[in-house]
Amino acid sequence: MPIVVRIDVELAKRKMSVGEFAERVGLTPANVAVLKNGRAKAVRLSTLESMCRVLHCQPGDLLQWVEE
Repeated sequence: MPIVVRIDVELAKRKMSVGEFAERVGLTPANVAVLKNGRAKAVRLSTLESMCRVLHCQPGDLLQWVEE
């Protein structure tokens, strides 16, 4: 998939667990895993906004386009 979700990188930078992140964003840990593993087909902008708010980052820090 040409879009890579880099949540794990941002979580590692902040030493934040998936469980804590999921709780603060309002997602289940299972849904965070779906995003992290690249199995998500879409992300709501409101969810992306919440993730950026919790991680104090920009959307481009979480999403990366990689040529196939």
